[in-house]
Amino acid sequence: MRIDFVSDITCPWCAIGLHALEQAIERTADTVPVELHLQPLELNPGLPAEGEPIADYAARKYGASAGQLAERQALIRGRAAELGLSFRLRTHVCNSFDAHRLLHWAGSQGRQLELKRALLRAYHERGENPASPEVLLAAAADAGLDRLAAGDVLGSGAHADAVRVTVRRWQRLGIDGVPALLIDGKQLIQGAQPVGVYEQALREAASACAA
Repeated sequence: MRIDFVSDITCPWCAIGLHALEQAIERTADTVPVELHLQPLELNPGLPAEGEPIADYAARKYGASAGQLAERQALIRGRAAELGLSFRLRTHVCNSFDAHRLLHWAGSQGRQLELKRALLRAYHERGENPASPEVLLAAAADAGLDRLAAGDVLGSGAHADAVRVTVRRWQRLGIDGVPALLIDGKQLIQGAQPVGVYEQALREAASACAA
């Protein structure tokens, strides 16, 4: 069964959704073999490398007050904690394009999921900027990738076109919010769902294929 997980590094719900999905895959591993493909979608392509203070971002994009932002962040941290994740209070929303380029390259090295996990930890658990070359290189090393080769990717602008083409393809399919999960190119599940929802979807899709 092919699963395409469309997400952005800087989206906390993507981190929550991916962790829940991985738990669901583990629960169904004996009966539902899965190929997981991580797909890019940029939520904020226009942000500068240093990012934007989250209070300014929330007010500009959503019209959210400081109180509303605090409530939202508390909800996110609570959902994360239910899955065993420890999210810190975010101060900035950051540009993720170079992270997506590095993830595309990591896919060719067979370490994409490991890099994705490392980047999500760096941003959501430690509050590091995923647009920073040093943060990206540290995540690459953490994921078992060659740090010098990762530096060559970041310094050359490699995989930029591939990332943009892939992002546009998902947008043409109507996906403009993340996370989004596509099972075997047919069943679309949007938003970060509980482990049980993903597990049920996997089992039902496997049963439909078997029938």
